[in-house]
Amino acid sequence: MEKFDEIINGPAPVLVDFYATWCGPCKMIHPILEQLKREVGDNVRIVKLDIDKQSNRPLVDRYSVRSVPTLMFFRSGILVWRGAGVTPVDELVRIISGIG
Repeated sequence: MEKFDEIINGPAPVLVDFYATWCGPCKMIHPILEQLKREVGDNVRIVKLDIDKQSNRPLVDRYSVRSVPTLMFFRSGILVWRGAGVTPVDELVRIISGIG
């Protein structure tokens, strides 16, 4: 968990994707996140966390993740946006522009 805190406290905004391997919508968001990375490059760090991994359970509980996919944007360690479900890439770019 300390490494996660280091990541979200870094200089760039961080998008965290809480997902599960069995989740259909989570599979749909994967190419969206790849496209987002192509569009914004190093301006945002993208981190994927499998909610079913025991090592991630403390973070799932800490952020009250109850559905997947759940996306969260952090800026300087502060949660600035949270959404559940499949979010289109243009919406994510818009959110990043507002955060950056």
